[in-house]
Amino acid sequence: MAAHQEKKLAEERKHQNMQNDTKTSQGQWGRAWEVDWFSLASVLFLLMFAPLIVYYFIMSCDQYQCSLTDPLLDLLTGNKHLSDIWNRTPMLTYRAAAIYSLWVTFQVFLYVSIPDCCHKFLPGYVGGVQEGAVTPAGVVNKYEINGLQAWIISHVLWFANAYCFHFFSPTIIFDNWIPLLWCANILGYAVSTFAIIKGYFFPTNAKDCKITGNFFYDYMMGIEFNPRIGKWFDFKLFFNGRPGIVAWTLINLSFAAKQQELHGEVTNSMILVNVLQGIYVLDFFWNEAWYLKTIDICHDHFGWYLGWGDCVWLPYLYTLQGLYLVYHPVQLRTDYAMGVLMLGLLGYYIFRMTNHQKDLFRRTNGNCRIWGKKPEYIECSYMSVDGTKYYSKLMTSGFWGWARHFNYTGDLMGSLAYCLACGFEHLLPYFYIIYMTILLTHRCIRDEHRCSSKYGKDWKCYTAVVRYRLLPGVF
Repeated sequence: MAAHQEKKLAEERKHQNMQNDTKTSQGQWGRAWEVDWFSLASVLFLLMFAPLIVYYFIMSCDQYQCSLTDPLLDLLTGNKHLSDIWNRTPMLTYRAAAIYSLWVTFQVFLYVSIPDCCHKFLPGYVGGVQEGAVTPAGVVNKYEINGLQAWIISHVLWFANAYCFHFFSPTIIFDNWIPLLWCANILGYAVSTFAIIKGYFFPTNAKDCKITGNFFYDYMMGIEFNPRIGKWFDFKLFFNGRPGIVAWTLINLSFAAKQQELHGEVTNSMILVNVLQGIYVLDFFWNEAWYLKTIDICHDHFGWYLGWGDCVWLPYLYTLQGLYLVYHPVQLRTDYAMGVLMLGLLGYYIFRMTNHQKDLFRRTNGNCRIWGKKPEYIECSYMSVDGTKYYSKLMTSGFWGWARHFNYTGDLMGSLAYCLACGFEHLLPYFYIIYMTILLTHRCIRDEHRCSSKYGKDWKCYTAVVRYRLLPGVF
């Protein structure tokens, strides 16, 4: 009898430990289960002020020649009232609504209706149906990787119109820039609201949902991990990669066309911004399959943060350099322009090679050569939500031996190059490097907190070997 009781107690303890392990494991993935006061305050601040920040930047260019201080001075000195600024702001138009609706519909069509063909004739490109990472519930989603194809088709049609058909002016995006902003906001809020309703009432996978009970936090950070409609329309992949990033290079081309129209030339600074940001966008689509393993897809839930952010924040604030150069054309000295170009290309090389080393290491399970040597690594283990134990390897060779997030260092170098191409007359084009520094530093800390919870003592061993986050010897 006593033996039976001891056995029963042992089984109960084992079951309780398994439940605790599962709960701990769940906390390692995605966003938080519970909302502390700082997180809630941050969410409320962003929900209230992020749309105003975007409006302020775009309005300052439209009404104040890109000065960030003049609108505030006008308001503080009483020269103008908020109503004066608002009344001069272009409102939503049927034309802008038609343009935006057609654009988004076209991107949806390219995403769900045309399987990828590029991987069949482009050596080294990985497209078509690919598997993502394991979700918290142990699910492995499949994705149709066809972003590069969508980008090519969109740009071929753009240039065909500009040089052959002339259905619309290449300046069409700039000419409708603020009315299009209202359209982007409508879509951003609509898809975010739909996402939280879907998460509450008909999630794609209930085991991959997190509900804190705080509406504002759940609305912003998302409930569902991978919300989908049908088999292939994945909200996270579509809104992260389309329509905003496909439009990024088209927006810059429209700005260049407007600069030509207003000033009779396209300056070398505008060409630099178009080239460097174009390389970044093309890299994203060339490596879209690799993107499935990044923090955006592997850990972020889909809510306002991604839905509105991808519709509004990304296309409107990531393109500030081109917008600024329409109002303030800058012709750079040749040596300075070459220096900016070299900085941008070096940043891209570091960003790409760092990610390539990690991808190669993952694909070969460490059976490869990094800088001519067999890579060194630390073996780690972790548990998924369903209690399955997984093993992972953290590389300590190559660029990953220099810093734990050296790919972000290259990203920041490229971001700085975009800003330096605009000269030093105004602060506005430097918003991007300020924002990216804050974003990537925060992402480093957030990612490392997650990894520390996920890998435990193995993570401590890893950080003892690779001591720095971004800058070797500094941070």
